[in-house]
Amino acid sequence: MNKTLKISFALKNTYRVNSILYALKQMLILKKILPSALYGVKGLKIFANILSVIWEFLSAFLGKLIYLFCIYGVIFFGYDGYLNKSELFLHMLLFLTVIGAFLNTNLFNPSKEKYYAVFLMRMDTKQYVLINYGYAILKVIIGFLPFMILMRPLLNVPLWLSIVLPFSIAGLKLFVAASSLWDYEKRGFAYNENRLGKFLWAFVALMVILSGGLPAAGLAIPKTVSTILFIAFVPMGMIGAVKVIRFDEYKAVFQDLFSQTQPFTDKKTQALRKQSEKHISTDTSITSSRRGFEYLNELFIKRHKDILWSASKMITYVCIVLTVGAVIASYLFPAIKETTNHLILNWLPYFVFIMYLINRGTGFTQALFVNCDHSLLTYPFYKQPGMILKLFAIRLREIMKINALPALVIGAGLALLLFVTGGTDNPLNYAVIIVSILCMSVFFSVHYLTIYYLMQPYNAATEIKNGMYQVVKIATYFVCYYMIKIRMPTIVFGTLTIIFCVLYCMIACILVYRLAPKTFRLRQ
Repeated sequence: MNKTLKISFALKNTYRVNSILYALKQMLILKKILPSALYGVKGLKIFANILSVIWEFLSAFLGKLIYLFCIYGVIFFGYDGYLNKSELFLHMLLFLTVIGAFLNTNLFNPSKEKYYAVFLMRMDTKQYVLINYGYAILKVIIGFLPFMILMRPLLNVPLWLSIVLPFSIAGLKLFVAASSLWDYEKRGFAYNENRLGKFLWAFVALMVILSGGLPAAGLAIPKTVSTILFIAFVPMGMIGAVKVIRFDEYKAVFQDLFSQTQPFTDKKTQALRKQSEKHISTDTSITSSRRGFEYLNELFIKRHKDILWSASKMITYVCIVLTVGAVIASYLFPAIKETTNHLILNWLPYFVFIMYLINRGTGFTQALFVNCDHSLLTYPFYKQPGMILKLFAIRLREIMKINALPALVIGAGLALLLFVTGGTDNPLNYAVIIVSILCMSVFFSVHYLTIYYLMQPYNAATEIKNGMYQVVKIATYFVCYYMIKIRMPTIVFGTLTIIFCVLYCMIACILVYRLAPKTFRLRQ
């Protein structure tokens, strides 16, 4: 057991350290500074080990803290009218605990680490499972315990219950895991937390609705009932722990899990491939009269029409319905006209975040790689500067078309709503609203296609292998989210948006022409 413990944690740490070193090597600034024999540099490995320890600490505590603060924020800022905050906290925590017990089991997650340990290193499967699963459950208890106690005065929860709650959360996880093992013994099919069935997804959706919907209607599970259920989860966890310890067929379970999925392809990639295959047209009569890259592009667009256009059309329909509803509401409730008019004339920066959310840039580039560039990047001609810029322009045109559809509806809808709520002294506001919304759409189209060409993140197995790509995406999110807080006259912000969009497009084309021949390649 001690040997398995040492090897297991050494494997996890080695995998994490190598991931950190690889991520450092992918960063634009560090790429040229760090040596090519990066994994053999002792100082960097020590640094990566320190980061690994910090990572482990954060995974045990920071996630739990954010989780509880999110619940706290929803309770105190989302449900001001509900006075019994402790009852509301226990209500929401109860439903979220049930959801987490099914979606985050750890035991039934077919990770690469499990594959390496069980099938490549041939470790004792039961010992490996008990050590790692026990450690995961221990992290749940230790991670939640201090924050439950610290937040107790804010939520008016008794101290004894604050101590019990982490054990309750872990207990339900153990019981659900044990139930899945019992089910495996009966049916011979392993539960996979990454591939939930329709009924389980429906159950999760119901739990989410009950968690937030009941308090919105002024209802919640009584505090006494929630407390009794949380207490009951502890003995249920003990029963589950006995089953987990006594179960002897873990290797068979893992064989079943890994037969359902490819161990070296992450779950997002598998879902993407499955979705792509389902919606790609197999009609052999599809053809094109164009030549060169235009021919290639037109065939791609026609064959992948459902993938590329379905979401955009759905968003457009929703925007039309919302616009019509807002116009009707302004006539039925004249009192809201003045407020609505003020919002449109001063809250245009808010729509940067909305356009970020509905933009299809990421989905478009994923479809490009999985169904086109994945193969063509192996040919040298495909990476020549002139060819890259030409195809970049063609693809940019297509993604702009896809994103322009909902953008045009949103821009026209805002202009119409401005008109029916009292209009504006400066008619230029109407044009600025429409054009600036379209420019936001153009910006995100250019942005995502540009970072795809400059940081092509995928390897041959369609896994993301460029840490800097993820950093840029996260930074984009935070910048867009920050725009929610900005208040600026529409004509000023709209004009600045248009100018910025034009400049960004010019710079993006120059960067793609000069840098993409070196960066647009398959990751190793």
